[in-house]
Amino acid sequence: MALIEFQNVSKWFPHSTGRALLRTHIAQWFGAEHKEKFVALKNVSFRLDPGESLAIVGSNGAGKSTLLSLAAGLATPNAGRVIVNGHLAALLELGSGFHPDLTGSENLLLNSALLGRSRKQTLELAEKIVDFSGIRDFIDDPLRNYSSGMVMRLAFSIAIHTEPDIMLLDEVLAVGDSGFQAKCREALLDFQRAGKSILFVSHSAGQVREMCERAIWLDHGELVMEGDAASVLDAYSGGLATKPPSGLSAKEL
Repeated sequence: MALIEFQNVSKWFPHSTGRALLRTHIAQWFGAEHKEKFVALKNVSFRLDPGESLAIVGSNGAGKSTLLSLAAGLATPNAGRVIVNGHLAALLELGSGFHPDLTGSENLLLNSALLGRSRKQTLELAEKIVDFSGIRDFIDDPLRNYSSGMVMRLAFSIAIHTEPDIMLLDEVLAVGDSGFQAKCREALLDFQRAGKSILFVSHSAGQVREMCERAIWLDHGELVMEGDAASVLDAYSGGLATKPPSGLSAKEL
């Protein structure tokens, strides 16, 4: 049974064309479709199996973050189905699920609760979370005083210690100092060794090759290619003059 499965998923958003006229609002109230829309994903299908790490590659605007938002349940598809089996932790945007006026320790409790942990479970893990983050001296300061690297340290530490079945990662390892990035990668390797799964967005080919055995390539919302990570990365980074037919596998390239 797949942990995450996308079945012919499409997602679009209203395309802003400036201030809407009253007649536009009235048409929307009565169910008329807004003609201007931006298609973020178009008929995308793939699956993430237990113990597998899957990378999503593509240029900016390809639909990678939209795909992760759908997998995390933060958005719903306009067409198709998104099926998720298992407990997941998502690190999609720096500081998401945190409140800047709360202290680090208060945000720890809040964010852990959002990831499905009880207060008792969180308090039992709090020392490990703070130790891993390396920000103990600042844990009682309000989050607005934190640097982006400190926020990432706390967010990653909370997520990895909630023991999810699936980790969703969107470029978060690009933030913070090199020492903590290495610490995060080692924690993710331990996560993989435990048979857990990762859905991973990164512009770093090195990180994708290190963390993932399989990859999919998105371009303007369409799945261009899927297969082993090395083959997909080679095709993507090679800047193919002609885009392969949608859904082409690495074996068919």
